[in-house]
Amino acid sequence: RHASGHFGRARLTQNFSAVTGACLLIRKKLFVAIGMFDEDNLPVAFNDVDLCLRIRKAGFLNVYCPEAELYHHESLSRGAEDNPEKRARYSREVRFMQSKWRSDLESDPYYNPNLSLESPNFFLEKRLVDSPHHGYPLQITNS
Repeated sequence: RHASGHFGRARLTQNFSAVTGACLLIRKKLFVAIGMFDEDNLPVAFNDVDLCLRIRKAGFLNVYCPEAELYHHESLSRGAEDNPEKRARYSREVRFMQSKWRSDLESDPYYNPNLSLESPNFFLEKRLVDSPHHGYPLQITNS
């Protein structure tokens, strides 16, 4: 609640490629039109991220609002990923997300290209050679 996040970003209203399904507000009409959650390929993990990425592909924005407050107890209802079956399902979901969204995640306009995609802690990406900035300007439309 009082954490500022990386460079104070947690206190700013801003767009993200995806937000958590634990606190997600979407019009029912858009939710249905976009295909709702992909329960077949993502029954537990990443279905919120997949939904948000599809929303973005359709030309809408995922807006993070720092004023929203909630308490979320991660995995309390489903339990930990602590048995072979759950770990196997999670691995399938990771592979599905990587195959479907890798290029979109690697060119995420809302994520600093100098930071690692492999670490959740905003570590600098280690590169053997310099690569050009992958970002592109956000197009604003009146649709």
